[in-house]
Amino acid sequence: MLKIAAHRADPAATAAPRVPRWPFGLAAAAVALAALYLFLPDAGSALPAAGRSTLVVFAGATLFWLFGRNDTYVGFAALLALVFLRVLDADQVFAALGGETVWLLISAFVLAAGISATGLPARAAIALCTRASRVRTLFHLLTAWLVLTAFAIPATSGRAALALPVFLALARAFTGRPAVVRALALLIPTVILLSAAATLTGAGAHLITVEILAGATGSGISFGQWLLLGVPIAVLSSHLAAELVLLLMTRRAERKQPVVVDARRLAEESGVPPGPLNVVQLRALAVLALVVGLWCTEAWHGLSPALVALAGAVLITVPKAGTVALDTALSTVPWSLLLFMVATTALGSALSLSGAAGWLAGVTLGQHTGDAFVVLAVVVGVSAAAHLVLQSRSARSSVLVPLILPVAAVSGLNPAAAAFASTVAAGFCHTLPASAKPVALFSGIDDAPTYRRSDLLRLSVVLGPLLVLLVLLFATAVWPRFGLPLYLQEKK
Repeated sequence: MLKIAAHRADPAATAAPRVPRWPFGLAAAAVALAALYLFLPDAGSALPAAGRSTLVVFAGATLFWLFGRNDTYVGFAALLALVFLRVLDADQVFAALGGETVWLLISAFVLAAGISATGLPARAAIALCTRASRVRTLFHLLTAWLVLTAFAIPATSGRAALALPVFLALARAFTGRPAVVRALALLIPTVILLSAAATLTGAGAHLITVEILAGATGSGISFGQWLLLGVPIAVLSSHLAAELVLLLMTRRAERKQPVVVDARRLAEESGVPPGPLNVVQLRALAVLALVVGLWCTEAWHGLSPALVALAGAVLITVPKAGTVALDTALSTVPWSLLLFMVATTALGSALSLSGAAGWLAGVTLGQHTGDAFVVLAVVVGVSAAAHLVLQSRSARSSVLVPLILPVAAVSGLNPAAAAFASTVAAGFCHTLPASAKPVALFSGIDDAPTYRRSDLLRLSVVLGPLLVLLVLLFATAVWPRFGLPLYLQEKK
């Protein structure tokens, strides 16, 4: 009997080919931008032609940042569009790529790589944590260490990676106390994000704010002034957040139980060699102290922060005398983030210089500027909530700051004070695990208990309004005493 074998068709082969979605999104964005271009007034109105083009390109970039995956690509595509539309010159774009801000960050990352290679930051964490006798003391000592890392490591994601081994070692030390471990998992990214406000290099968004402010007003905020303004609120908000995490994540009986942290075991699990500081660590500490000292005294010697950082990077990578090879240090530089910051800075400057931001502020406010403090409260509140829409902190600053500057000027606010308050408030991005890289990193740990999404939401419900009130308090009562007046008439 002749048997005929029936071959079953492969479902994957017979299924209809999957249609990609990106062409539909691109078509929808093109239609929306074309409608926006037609809706905006023509060049004969108060909106200049360059401002009209800038608004359309900027709206497109923001739209793709909301739904796209490659923020850097979108930023450079928008930058090229502004060049082709003759809003920006090619020389301006290439000058931004080689500007002081870029060299400041590159040098800061090289310096951070040299310091991290010595194990000095982890050693400092162990020295502080082993002094704790109670859970509350441990949390606040760990918070103090995380604040200090903002002076050595320029990116929040890098600080999170630095703190991860310390957390895992502490988690093994508290194996029988999972509530404390989960609270630590929530504490570390929370403090990292809040304490970034302490320094100008704490986040790329800070540099974007300073560059846009300098381009729009002619003066920015120096490294030393940023330290003077940012350190107090960074320290206070970080320790308040530590108390909130303790109250929300642990019981009173848990907090009263003594803690015993074995320094030698913690050092072994963190990969830190025991014993006193060695020569290499002392050299790294000396270079760091020299760089930070020169940054803080810029007004005395006149050396730019970028030049000081470059000198520190050279010292930390001296062959046979430094702590890390230059090639190894350069490999740690997040080039995509760096280029994204350059693109968004140029976009923000174009929005301000083309007249688009001023026109938009006039349309929004009209002749009714309202109370200046109310405007400041709206600016701070919107900045704190913006992470729900734009996950990238740099993108948030590039979108918000150019719009805030003319709004502040019309309302009688000091543009520098409004921009600084907005940038500090934008450091709150704790609502969802995807809101910031440090939060996402500690939410996906498999080797230790970590916080739940509900824990993060409970914290954000309290911490968000608290940070907004804290920023408003500092903007009105503290920063004016440190040389940053809130109102324009105070500057005269």
